[in-house]
Amino acid sequence: MKIFKKFPKTFWVANTTELFERWAFAGLFSVLALYLTGSTDEGALGFSQEQKGMMMGVIFAFIYFMPIITGAIADKVGYKKILLISFAIYTVAFIAMESFNSFFAVFITFFFVGIGAALFKPVISATIAKTTTSKTASIGFGIFYMMVNLGSLIGTFVASKLRELDWTYVFYMASAIIAINFLLVLFFYKEPEKEKNTDTLSVTIKKIFKNILTVFLDFKFLIFLIIIIGFWAMYMQLFYSLPIFIEQWMDTSIIYDFLSSINPKIASILGTKQGTIAPEIFTGLNTLYIVFFQIIISSIIMKLKPVTAMISGIFICAIGIGLTFIFQNSVYLLISILIFAIGEMASSPKITEYIGGIAPKDKKALYMGMSFLPLAGGHFLAGILSGSVYGRMSDKINLIKKEFAANNWKVPDADEFTKNDLIDLACEKLSYTEIELTQYLWDTYHPENIWWVFTGIGVFTAIALFIYGKVIKTNKEKIQ
Repeated sequence: MKIFKKFPKTFWVANTTELFERWAFAGLFSVLALYLTGSTDEGALGFSQEQKGMMMGVIFAFIYFMPIITGAIADKVGYKKILLISFAIYTVAFIAMESFNSFFAVFITFFFVGIGAALFKPVISATIAKTTTSKTASIGFGIFYMMVNLGSLIGTFVASKLRELDWTYVFYMASAIIAINFLLVLFFYKEPEKEKNTDTLSVTIKKIFKNILTVFLDFKFLIFLIIIIGFWAMYMQLFYSLPIFIEQWMDTSIIYDFLSSINPKIASILGTKQGTIAPEIFTGLNTLYIVFFQIIISSIIMKLKPVTAMISGIFICAIGIGLTFIFQNSVYLLISILIFAIGEMASSPKITEYIGGIAPKDKKALYMGMSFLPLAGGHFLAGILSGSVYGRMSDKINLIKKEFAANNWKVPDADEFTKNDLIDLACEKLSYTEIELTQYLWDTYHPENIWWVFTGIGVFTAIALFIYGKVIKTNKEKIQ
C-alpha cells in the first residue's frame, strides 16, 4: 500500500479520466459497426458495409496518426487546456452524431469525435509518464492498463444494454460520461511540470515531420512498421466485422439457454429480451480474457526474444480470428476468442518492447511515438477489408440481393425498404422462415469463406516477420 501513496493526485485523476473515456469511447466502438449497418426500423442507420468500412477505417486511422502532432501541440499549449478542449469536443460530437442519419453528416460528426480522441490519447499517456518515477513507473502503467481494460469492459456492457432500449441512449451515455471527465479535469487536474521549450508551435510541428522522415529513412524500422500493419488489420476485424457476422449468421440463443439453465439471473443480465447474447458481449470477452490471463501469458513468453514471440502470437491470432468466422454455432466463439486473445497477449506487448529495443538511445521517444503509425495503417486497411471485401463475400443483405438477381427478382428501392423488410421479402419469395433463409444463404454462398482472408493476412504477417528476423539483423541485437 505504501507505493500507492507515492503517486500524486494528478496520477489518480488521469487514471479516472482514462477509465471514463474508455467507458464512453470503447462503449460506442463496441457497437458502432452494428449501429452503422443495422436496419433503420430498429433505430440504426442502415449504411452498407462499404460505407461502414470507409467511415471507421478513415477516422480511426486519423485518430491513431494525429497523436504524433497533437502531443506536440499539448506540450506547447498545456495538458489541461488540451484535455478540456478534447472533452468539450467529445461531449458535443457524441450528441451530434446521434442527431444525423445521412452518411455525410454522420461522417463529419464522427470525425469530430475522432478529433477529441486524437487530442486525448497522447496527453493522458504523457500525464502518467510525468507523474511516475523510475521506481513507480512499472506499477503506475500497470494501473493505467487496468483502467483501460476496466473502462472498456464497463462501456461495452452498458452500451449493449442501452442500445437494446434505444440507440439514442448509447450516445447520451457517452456524452454524459465525457462531461464528467470535463469537470474532473477542470477542478482536480494539476498541470504536470513541463520541460522548457522556446520553439514556436509551427517550428515544433516542422520538427515532428522532420523526425517522421528520419524514422522512415531507417529502412529496417520502416519495414517492421509496414509488416505490423497486417497484424492490426487482422486484429481489428474483431470489432469491424465480427459483430456483423455474429448478428447476421450465428444463433446465440444456444449460449443464452445454457446460461439460463445454470442461473436465469445471469442469463437476463448478459442476454437480450429476445433470449440471445448480443455480439458485443462476445467481442468483450477478448478484454476479459486479457484481464485474467495477461500476467500468465507474459510470464510464459518473457524469455522469448521479441520477434519470436511476435511471430508466435500473430500466428495464434490468425488461427483464432479464422475460427471465429468458420462456424455458425456461437459456442465455438468462447474458444476461438480465447485463442485470439492468447495470441494478442503474446504479440502486442512485444511490439512495444521490440521498438524500444531497436531504437537509438537518443531517439527512443521518437521511435515509440511512431509505434502509432502501424495502428493507423491497420485501421485503414481493416476498413477496406470489413467494407468492400466483407460486403462482397459475407454480407447477408448483399447475398440476398445476389439471390434476387439470380432469380430475376427486382430488388426494392432502399429508400422504401429497410434491411429487415428485404429479409422478410426474401423469406416470402423463397417460402422460408428467417432461420431457414439464413441456412440456405450459408449453404449456397458460403459467407464463412471470409476466414481465409483474415487468417491469410495474419499468416502472411507472421511469415513476413519471420523473414524479417532472418534477413535484417543488427550488431546490437539478434532478433531471432
